[in-house]
Amino acid sequence: MVEYGGGISDGPAGQVSGGSGPFGQAGGVDLGASVGKVFNDTVHTLSTLSPIELLAVVAVVFIGLMILRRVF
Repeated sequence: MVEYGGGISDGPAGQVSGGSGPFGQAGGVDLGASVGKVFNDTVHTLSTLSPIELLAVVAVVFIGLMILRRVF
């Protein structure tokens, strides 16, 4: 990276002088990517659960929906 001129913007001098953007990224925060990452992580977590754990999650969601229905 240094050989191609990236050492100044991404190296120690760039980090000290604020060479990167907010949250340590080169650009702004991409909310679409954040939502996509949350969805991807959720699907991955659900796919790693055992059948008994999946039934427990479905039961908790169902009971939660029933409680919300009574409240509203």
